This record gives sequence, structure tokens and C-alpha cells, in this order.
Amino acid sequence: MKILVVRYRFIGDMILTIPFLRNLRYNYPDAQVDMLVAPNSGEVIENCPYVNNFIYFDTTRKHKYEKGEGRKKSFWTYVFELKKQKYDKAYVLKRSLSSALLCYFSGIKERIGFDCEHRGFLLTKKVKYDKVKHESLCFLDVLKADGLEVKDTYLENWIDETSKQKVEELFKEYHLTEEIPRAVVNVVASNENKEWNIKNFAQIIEYLSNKKDMQVIFIGAPSDKEKYNSIPYTNELKIKPINLCSKVNIKDSLYVLSRVDFIIGNDTGNLHMASSIGTKVIGLYGPMPFEKWKALGDNNILLKSNLPCMPCHLKGNCPNNKACLNNITVDEVKNAIDNITSMNISQNNSHYIL
Repeated sequence: MKILVVRYRFIGDMILTIPFLRNLRYNYPDAQVDMLVAPNSGEVIENCPYVNNFIYFDTTRKHKYEKGEGRKKSFWTYVFELKKQKYDKAYVLKRSLSSALLCYFSGIKERIGFDCEHRGFLLTKKVKYDKVKHESLCFLDVLKADGLEVKDTYLENWIDETSKQKVEELFKEYHLTEEIPRAVVNVVASNENKEWNIKNFAQIIEYLSNKKDMQVIFIGAPSDKEKYNSIPYTNELKIKPINLCSKVNIKDSLYVLSRVDFIIGNDTGNLHMASSIGTKVIGLYGPMPFEKWKALGDNNILLKSNLPCMPCHLKGNCPNNKACLNNITVDEVKNAIDNITSMNISQNNSHYIL
């Protein structure tokens, strides 16, 4: 049996496929399971033992976090390459029309996926997409619709040994010791309408540095580096943040997140990365459906407003000046920091139950 799983693009979505992949492997212990992923974001689960081969789908360079190396390939190049593999079955977790067309033109006999984007006629088994349910559970609905057993729902992830060595050397370079508590602060997002006010983040970083004596660390794409460098602090910092945006890749960032006390940030893939390795999260949520995209984990503190316009799914320009995010106050986030730093709870570094 040869199976293709299609879910390319976006870090958070990649993380949330892990329960699907594990349960797929339960049902097909001897199958060849390959996965079509995007450059960069696909690397966050590259050490997943449930996948035999990762195929990097690089047809566009529009997204700043999804840029492959060398020349991009065409859609039809992948059609011909996949057709040669003669897959028996495809699970089309990507909800786009193009992903269903890709599997159809590749001649894959069984094609199971979500019935959306007017693509149902391209699938041999259509699955209703629940717009409210957590995305990781939606992926598991695809397995259930195919008559397969779902045993569990927890997140997990796997640290790359090369990344571990690289990051530990960086920590030595910056003289980071175990005695200094650490936090990742994430001020950017893939869409600026998901970003809390940068001046608010400046106050939070000052609070972490000057009041909590914490080392703040920044991670992200090289293109994020300057935004972090331009954060408008109003007070001098006792402990200056460390900006690793141009020094670590996604796999390295996963290890960084495993070595900090918690992450504070916007609704982005970095929060899901932290959850997947058992690091606590303070998340700031706004325009996207909270129950669908919240970071998983019992010890997380997730903050959001309650406005009639929520969620807007980022459709159109916001007429309310991002009130859903800006209604979250600096004091609320400081209180969350106080609460999360006072927790004396032993963490399970891989298993979080929905």
C-alpha cells in the first residue's frame, strides 16, 4: 500500500497533522506513507517517524515563510512526478481546489478529503469540513470517514539533534545559563491583522526584562529581524533581548522553544510549535476562530476579547481598528505572565490531550 498525505503550507497546520499521521500509521503499520509539504514549514515535522518520505511542493514564492531554494517547479511537474509513484490512496488535508486537482490528475485511485472549494467531484470520498471544531480534530475526521480507527489525539514532536547542538552553541555564545529564566516573545504574524500592538509588546518585554529578570528571545524568518530590532521601548532594558531571526531555522526554533519557560505571542505557528513539545503558551487571539486554532495544552493561558464581529476570518479591512486584539490590555498579559511563572506543574514534553 502506498499512501500520499497532502497538507502543504503554514507551520501551524503542519503541526496539527501529527495526530492524523500517527493514527494513520496505527491503521497501516506496513504502508509507505509519503507527505506533500511546503518548503520551510514542512521541516517542522521532518523527524516524524510516521512518514517515510517528504515531498516538497514548491510552486509559489508568495508567502514569506514558504520559500524554497533554487528554481520553483510547475504544478504539472508534480503531477508527472506523483503519477510515477503510483499511489493507491491520497488523503487531501489541504482544502484548496488545486490540491484535489493535483491528486486527480496524478491518477491516484482513492482520494479522500474535505468537501469544500467546489471540489467534491474530484474526490472519491467526501468529508464534511467543520468550521468550528479544532483543526487537528478535523484532520482526524478524514480518517474516520475512511472507516479507520482513531486511538488518540495528542500532539508531539521530535527535536533534531543537529539543531540541538547548534542552538546550545548559540546559547553559550550569548552566555545563557540555566539560572536565568527565558521566554520567547512573538510580535509578528503571517498577517498583520493578527498582530497585537507593537507598543504593547514593548511594555511586556520591559516587564519581563526589568521586573521578572527574564531573558527574552526572538525567533522567526530573516525578514522578521528588523521588526524585532525596531521595537519601540520607552525604558532601558536590564537584560537585552536576543534576536535569533537570522540565525536559526524552523527546526532550530523548535529546539529553542523546548529550552524556554514559555512563549508569549500572536496567533501563529510558533504557538503550535511550543505546544507540540510541551512548552507553555500565553496566546493573544483575535480575528480567527478561537476554538479551531487555539494552542493545545492544559497549562496554557489564552487571551481573547468577546466582540460580535469575532471571528471575521480576516475578510476585508477591519473597520474597528483591530479591537478584538487591542481590547486585550497590557495588564492582562502581565497578569498572565505572573500566573504562568508561578505554576509549579511538571510538564509532559510530548503528550497533550485535546
